[in-house]
Amino acid sequence: MKHSVCYLFLLSLLGLTTLSAQQFQLDSVGYFRNQGVDVMAFDDIYPEGHQGGVSLIMHGNRVATNGDIRLEPTPGQWQPVPIQRDRKADIAANTITAQLSYPDSSRHLTGFNPMIYPDLQFNYTVKVKAEGGSIVVTVDLDRPIPKEFIGKVGFNFELFPGALFGKPWIMDAKSGIFPRQANGPTLAEAANNDRIGHFNPNPKADVDQLEGHRHEYSPIVADDIVAEPYAVGKRFVANPNDPYNKYTIESQGTELKLYDGRMNHNNGWFVLRSEIPAGAVKEAVKWVITPNVVSDWLYKPVIQTSQLGYHPKQTKTAVIELDSRDTRQLQPALYKITGQGEKQVASHAGVKWDKKFLRYNYLKFDFTDVKEEGLYQVHYGDAVSSVFRIAGDVYDRGAWQPVLEYFLPVQMCHMRVNEKYRVWHDLCHEDDARMAPVNFNHIDGYAQGASTLTKFKPGDIVPGLNIGGWHDAGDFDLRVESQAGEAYILALAYESFGTNYDATSIDHATHITEIHQPDGKADMLQQVENGALTVVGAYRALGRLYRGIICNDLRQYVLLGDAGAMTDGVKGNADDRWVFTEDNPNRELTTAAELAAISRVLKGFNDTLSTQSLEAARELFKVTKTTPSSEAAKAHAATELFITTGEKEYSDYLLSQTDFITENIDRTGWFIGRAEKKLGNTAFTNAILEALKGYRASLDEQGAETPYGIPYRPRIWGAGWDIQELGYEYYFLHTGYSDIFGAEFIYNSLNFILGCHPGLNTASFASGVGTKSAIPGYGANRADWSYIPGGVISGTALIRPDFPELLEFPFLWQQTEYVLGGGSSHYMFLVLAAQQLLNKD
Repeated sequence: MKHSVCYLFLLSLLGLTTLSAQQFQLDSVGYFRNQGVDVMAFDDIYPEGHQGGVSLIMHGNRVATNGDIRLEPTPGQWQPVPIQRDRKADIAANTITAQLSYPDSSRHLTGFNPMIYPDLQFNYTVKVKAEGGSIVVTVDLDRPIPKEFIGKVGFNFELFPGALFGKPWIMDAKSGIFPRQANGPTLAEAANNDRIGHFNPNPKADVDQLEGHRHEYSPIVADDIVAEPYAVGKRFVANPNDPYNKYTIESQGTELKLYDGRMNHNNGWFVLRSEIPAGAVKEAVKWVITPNVVSDWLYKPVIQTSQLGYHPKQTKTAVIELDSRDTRQLQPALYKITGQGEKQVASHAGVKWDKKFLRYNYLKFDFTDVKEEGLYQVHYGDAVSSVFRIAGDVYDRGAWQPVLEYFLPVQMCHMRVNEKYRVWHDLCHEDDARMAPVNFNHIDGYAQGASTLTKFKPGDIVPGLNIGGWHDAGDFDLRVESQAGEAYILALAYESFGTNYDATSIDHATHITEIHQPDGKADMLQQVENGALTVVGAYRALGRLYRGIICNDLRQYVLLGDAGAMTDGVKGNADDRWVFTEDNPNRELTTAAELAAISRVLKGFNDTLSTQSLEAARELFKVTKTTPSSEAAKAHAATELFITTGEKEYSDYLLSQTDFITENIDRTGWFIGRAEKKLGNTAFTNAILEALKGYRASLDEQGAETPYGIPYRPRIWGAGWDIQELGYEYYFLHTGYSDIFGAEFIYNSLNFILGCHPGLNTASFASGVGTKSAIPGYGANRADWSYIPGGVISGTALIRPDFPELLEFPFLWQQTEYVLGGGSSHYMFLVLAAQQLLNKD
């Protein structure tokens, strides 16, 4: 994590460099800068995701964040957060001032306590001011904290644990080493903790109808305990022996306490905290933060390439990310690695990216003309890329296959999943599912209205739901959009590429999946079947689509480990998961489209399920009321039903929607093209072609905004999934209208996922794929800092306003989460698309 030239590092250890020679200055971008150190203040408003408040970036790495008032020493993701009412950056005064308030009742998460202390309301101001080489943080309150909440309210600063394991700290005269795991002893918190954090069903919910259902929930968020502080004092120093990551925090007044937030939340960070003293209003907290600044430090050039490699016919471009202050003009070079060593095979000046993008400068190095197969590496000064291959078989093994070999089997619900000596998880959720309560706002987007919308009453056992489906990668639930969506992408992949790969045995009768044990059946079709089993099975049982199946309490929701441990497998008791329904035309029509395509590929493989899928698709198309927000979904459904059946009802509908389809070609173009030629209507064809030309121009304009050659606008969540989806949709535009759409966005999207993306961490987003890949990942085994091969993470996120980040940390869902319904399957589709297109004669 030290990104500087070697001589600077050596001199700094000898005390020969000039440290903290400059001063912090607030600039026009909106944060404080001092050479290689930046302090951001209240640009991000996502404290649940460890992005917010005051943040510290040192020599290319974010080391601390969420400097703000919190109501617990080590809050978790469901604890109270403030509302930010105002933020002002005053360059002349060198200050950033934020106005905030508790409570923020607008941000409570459904299904939990409204995340407020009803008797605790106050406003406060955080002033962040640069003074020389330090940042002074002052907190003023509009009223004293009530005495019953003294010890509860304090200013927290979260320290990124992944960079601190095994590193030293000093607090006054005490010192220690940051441990890899949370260590006791624990302390009981103050008495008011039972007001927050515990699962609490909506009081209007008709839960009394659930015979035998638990009304008491385990306080697993553990807000009644914290780890005993490692130290208490006035002056804290992190990394005292590391000039690149050393920072000092002094409290002028209140004590500092160093906590380990992982004691009561597995995903917690280390926390430095000062409690608000009784009676304090003005300067209730005052900290002086002094990061060590290495003079003349420059961000070491980062060479971004595909971690997997390139096909000889493929366009090959490395993107080199440079410090905006780096005025050197070096020449990149490509070296081939042989048994005799390295030899340079290409070198030129590269092309400077002349537009503003994030905080860096960029250089593009094209080596497309190199087609000889072998191992390669790009050099730029002292910086080198990962080793990659150029080979005609680069996508033939260990590229898309881990999605089918590992990720999808591991995620299978209602199965025991074995891999030789290993059990990924035991047989799970045999007791799915009971009908959810009515008038109930649950968790994670699940809500049941005044009716179950079915013949079932709340608490009834709904038969036929304990087969098929995949766990959402982090949460174990089965959402209709992820289940149908996953099966749909796989169906289109099978149609497009005819992939009959077989490495897995799947037996729904015995509920056993065996990884790396072929059974003579195409794995892709078996996985399509697995998705259809849950969606169609639920549709036939309920008489409508489910919203999804999810745990019934928070203890289950936060489960880390074996899915087989979530419930006891016995139907009709307190731990059974709930099934929810909803009236959602957009989701219903989208699912109709997906089932229509699924029915095509299952024909001849599972004819009964194929027929049932098509029946459900027809019915959904017929009975679902179209709304303005679902018109595109209905056009999608009509398209897939027309491709499947050729029936006039669907072609007539599409022709009647010509204006809508062309006016929304960015949403409809990728699917309508597969029906347009079959329709054989000249006027319709001409309208579609004209609209597609305009869409192509729009995509080109967006793609030119970044050095990566794809439409990409960074945000808090990693954009990897969106970019994969773009490439997936673009494949159909290219294959349908190659005279309008070239293949470049397909390859550029794939390269982005495989490592050619912004930021210091150039890992492939596909875990286990490429020289360096996303490990660990936010999946079911994240507590072990492990990964699931073939899982594809959300990817590089934006720390606002301009810092791209991909931490090697398993608990940041916005960066490292796996997902169903597109995350891995879109990636697999992209690789198969590239393989197909590049291997054409």
